Amino acid sequence: MSAASQHKLSILEKSGYAMGDAAANLVWRGALAYLAIFYTDTLGISAAAAAALLLVVRLSDGVTDIIMGMVADRTKSRHGKFRPWVLWSAPVLALFMILAFTAPDVSTEMKLVWAYFTYIGLTLAYTVNNVPYSALMGVMTPSHEERSVLSGYRFAGAFAGGVLVMGFTPQLVAFFGQGDTAQGYQYTMYIFATLLVALCMITFFTTRERVQSTASQAPFSQELKDLSKNLPLIIVPLLAIAVFFYSATQSPTAEIRLNPYYTGIVCAIVLFITGYFIRKLIRTPESNTTPSQRDLIDLLTNKPWLMILGLGFLTMMFNGIKYGVIAYYFTHYVGQATLAGWYFIVLLLISIFAALVAGYLTRMMGKKTLFTISLVASGALTSLLFFAGPEDILYVFIIGGAAEFFAAFMPVLIFSMLGDAADYSEWKHNRRATGLFYSAGTFIQKTGGGFAGALVLIVLSAYGYVGTDPATIAQATTGMIQLMSWIPAIFAFVSIALLVVYPLNTKRMGEIEADLLARRAQAGVATS
Repeated sequence: MSAASQHKLSILEKSGYAMGDAAANLVWRGALAYLAIFYTDTLGISAAAAAALLLVVRLSDGVTDIIMGMVADRTKSRHGKFRPWVLWSAPVLALFMILAFTAPDVSTEMKLVWAYFTYIGLTLAYTVNNVPYSALMGVMTPSHEERSVLSGYRFAGAFAGGVLVMGFTPQLVAFFGQGDTAQGYQYTMYIFATLLVALCMITFFTTRERVQSTASQAPFSQELKDLSKNLPLIIVPLLAIAVFFYSATQSPTAEIRLNPYYTGIVCAIVLFITGYFIRKLIRTPESNTTPSQRDLIDLLTNKPWLMILGLGFLTMMFNGIKYGVIAYYFTHYVGQATLAGWYFIVLLLISIFAALVAGYLTRMMGKKTLFTISLVASGALTSLLFFAGPEDILYVFIIGGAAEFFAAFMPVLIFSMLGDAADYSEWKHNRRATGLFYSAGTFIQKTGGGFAGALVLIVLSAYGYVGTDPATIAQATTGMIQLMSWIPAIFAFVSIALLVVYPLNTKRMGEIEADLLARRAQAGVATS
């Protein structure tokens, strides 16, 4: 009997788990799809300023996600390590969802301050909610095959939440606003925030944590002390990359002008120096390290996890750019803003079906093969949207829908593979930090989403787009076409190179899973 059949989850539990990501995506899909256009067209800040905001806030996510992963790993309660956080964080996440789409009547400078405050709060609340939620998948079952199916249910729930917020936001904003978009967004978010809390409660009450680890862990105060020492190894490279990204893609009208030649040199030097210190940390004898340092070393030496990190970032850029430009594309290029909502609905309904079958397709052909097919097919189909004119609505819906079917496999596979990387680390080092490993999932979601959103705004800004000035919109439609087609496709094709060398195939994971089950049984650690 296989591990998948021995540790099979009920449909109720898998569906209940999916509701947690439906809740998170009321925020995430909404922020990704509509927050940029809310900033430029309703709140009234410039596209360049909004792009800088999205980039700057992402710099904190690598740190906060890792901290939250450590906190969750060390949480002790009668409800488990991860489930309580899904429940406790829901009201705070709902509150910042409302605040982020609030447009106060203040000066332009204060509006930008407000945007920073609410967006930082939104991303922090999302971290506290979604890092433990993601890690929960890794302890609900020890079976890597069943995790693939569970990941499919999860993203079916995520896409269902996306259908609500992305598909119906324009209609609800128009209904509640009656010409006042600021009021429309406010009332719409009241509805979504209430639903978010209810869905998180369903996840809490319908799931269980089964996989446990016997590894000892240091007190959290020691964890923070260790993290503060190693913080530059995480934040400095991210800062250097973000500054170079900004300088290389800045618009001619950007408020802050940076020379990409010099920022590129500085970025390369920073990466070289931090690489030296990372190698020094890795070579430190185990007897001279603390548990948290060993967790970090395990992470940095886990080649499958590093590859998944890269794959996740690239595929999030691919999907994030596509979704981030849709509202602009249909509003300003096609000339029918309400079609954006219907396009979102079509894409997300297709995504729900794709997510539900992804786990079963994985059993048939393996994760690497399915991932490769999804990248090639979705990238090629997305490129074809370049040839669509503003009147080719049916063409856009058909080609875009076909591309989305394959693209929907990507996040399902990424989060399933993160569990495989955690298993690989436990098998290799006899230590398991599930929350820390899954913190990479929310990190690449937010970082990739932030960079994707920034790139959309930077490209539009380069074409002179100003949301409150109709005279600038026509000249930016070329950028919108490129962002709907070949620009995101580049990220899909680059991802294939990483996937080719990814080492954890189906056979290898079967061997690792069997060995871990035997070890846990010998140690008397329950997995059911």
